[in-house]
Amino acid sequence: MGNGFFTVCGVTEIDGKVLFVRHTYGMAKDRILCPGGYVEENELPTVALEREFMEETGVTIKARTLLSMQFKSDQWCAVFIADYVAGTPRSDNYENSEVLLLTPEEAVVRPDITNMSREIMKMYMANKNGALKKNPYVPPNTTADVYAMFG
Repeated sequence: MGNGFFTVCGVTEIDGKVLFVRHTYGMAKDRILCPGGYVEENELPTVALEREFMEETGVTIKARTLLSMQFKSDQWCAVFIADYVAGTPRSDNYENSEVLLLTPEEAVVRPDITNMSREIMKMYMANKNGALKKNPYVPPNTTADVYAMFG
């Protein structure tokens, strides 16, 4: 169950091009954006990102780096750089009508990209390694499936 307050999205390259989806509803209808979605209750943002990519594009990814955190007074969005693991990109024909593979340079000049995704691409071009890398530390009183630290 989504919560509407905590969201994730990600940048993943396949053969040198970034994976985008064309959205089918809401304010982003018919525009392209970075795949992502809501974090479910008791779900880590990294797990939500990996789940959303699989659901929306059929692609398996692994969250590697936190590129950006975006905040509103009632919502946040974690933007990750993720490594492509496997899968052939395909539309889910529900939340999106198309998947696209574009270079960041191609994406930022398109009139059909969302403003947020354009800014994400600008940050990505400036720092493809990301700002905060995943730290392997896990406290002794928990496990890696319920804990993640970046920095």
